[in-house]
Amino acid sequence: MTRDLRVVPADGDVLPALRDALAGGPALFVDAGGASGLPATVEQRVALVVETSGSTGKPKRVALSADAVLASAAASESALGGPGQWVLALPTHYIAGLNVLTRSIAAGFDPAVVEGDHFTPDRFADAVRRLEQPRTFTALVPAQLATLLDDREGTNALRDLTGVLLGGQAAPARLLDQARDAGVQVTRTYGSSETSGGCVYDGVPIGTTSVRIDDGEVWLGGPTLAEGYLGDPELTAERFVVADGAHWFRTADSGTWDGERLRVTGRRDDVIISGGLKVSLGEIERAVRDDAYPDALVVAAPDDRWGHVPVIVTADLGTAELDPDLSKFGRAARHTRVLHVAQMPLLPSGKPDRAALTRLAAE
Repeated sequence: MTRDLRVVPADGDVLPALRDALAGGPALFVDAGGASGLPATVEQRVALVVETSGSTGKPKRVALSADAVLASAAASESALGGPGQWVLALPTHYIAGLNVLTRSIAAGFDPAVVEGDHFTPDRFADAVRRLEQPRTFTALVPAQLATLLDDREGTNALRDLTGVLLGGQAAPARLLDQARDAGVQVTRTYGSSETSGGCVYDGVPIGTTSVRIDDGEVWLGGPTLAEGYLGDPELTAERFVVADGAHWFRTADSGTWDGERLRVTGRRDDVIISGGLKVSLGEIERAVRDDAYPDALVVAAPDDRWGHVPVIVTADLGTAELDPDLSKFGRAARHTRVLHVAQMPLLPSGKPDRAALTRLAAE
């Protein structure tokens, strides 16, 4: 059996369309512009289709059931200590923004939407002032949190909230320290569109999420898993697997799991060979961020002599010179270069556009 697939623009009436999709009406795809190749119908179990570029920049369309999306909302509500009213500060064509709407539907409270085309502290503060419930939350990416913490009105608005979910990418330790010192309650989330968004909070699985490590790769399981990738059975079979009688999503992240807490250490595909030696771009990135440059990102660039070399990209360099101590990463890291950009290129979700940075580094 199939159901119709409704396409709604990101600036349209997404909330009622999502409510309808979760109740059994037409499935929903939120279009940020330029959607093509979508089928008119999808399988009956599919309620939501979310386009995601992941870390590679290659778009994928994730098919989610209503059961998975609602299970995510229920798990989040339980982990946060109960329902509340939400500030929507993220685009609704991404799973994080759709999750805010789903949690709002589940809680029975309309969200307060940050108005305007660009995220600013005053617009965020205005949305916070429109909240009416005693328990209030929002979901942000690190760039948004940093913007708010650097502004008095933004910081005060954050303090007024019961909690802030922070996801989309690894958060620099300095940013988390700044939030804590400002009295802002931040919960780090880990997950993806394929898991209906964040399913691990501060390293601890929420709801009935399961974690396992297979050959160093993080696998996630539980009721929030997607049905697969729309129109791509080969990728679905590769990333969604069955092991020990359970369904799992292979995240392509590396990490460790002690039975209680998950620690994600980077992408499995972020290891390059430089001069015949392995170098982890993720480990270098964490070291530089914790050292002095919380906005720094590390990508690879081709090199005629060494094959590939790490490139540290930062927009926070100013007139100072970045000279990190990378000796602990071995001699292969000695060829690391530094690229200063006037402004970090971002995806519409607020995440850094690593594909664009890789192109810049190659140039």
